[in-house]
Amino acid sequence: MTDAPSELDLAVARVEHELAGLFARIRVSWREAAVTVHPDLQPLGYQVLTSIATGKATSAGAIIERLQTDKSAVSRQVRQLEELGLVESVRDPDDRRARVLVATDLAQERVAAARARYEERLGERLRAWSAADLDHFADLLAALGG
Repeated sequence: MTDAPSELDLAVARVEHELAGLFARIRVSWREAAVTVHPDLQPLGYQVLTSIATGKATSAGAIIERLQTDKSAVSRQVRQLEELGLVESVRDPDDRRARVLVATDLAQERVAAARARYEERLGERLRAWSAADLDHFADLLAALGG
């Protein structure tokens, strides 16, 4: 005879199920955002571009670390972004021997448009919650990630 799942086991399973659904919706949003930036851009390329455009990762190594993906995938995406005129490699002003990746003005405009659509949809849903609920949710997410 097997033990019935506990209330905690059922709650954990529900959270896992809801997270899976949320991640699927996020992947769809990334696909839509990528196409908004350029019809040939893949979701990973969009993630690479937004990492560069926001300044959160401006080298291949930083992008690999941030996105937890492999070097060859990042290299392919950066090359495509350069070919599409969305990213440039420039000398690092702090270390003239190094190069950094910067988003072009065109990329900044298109990323802003893509993010505006996504943030509008997400903001619509989140604004139905209280500030206290949002703070608590953010704390829970931070604890889950940490």
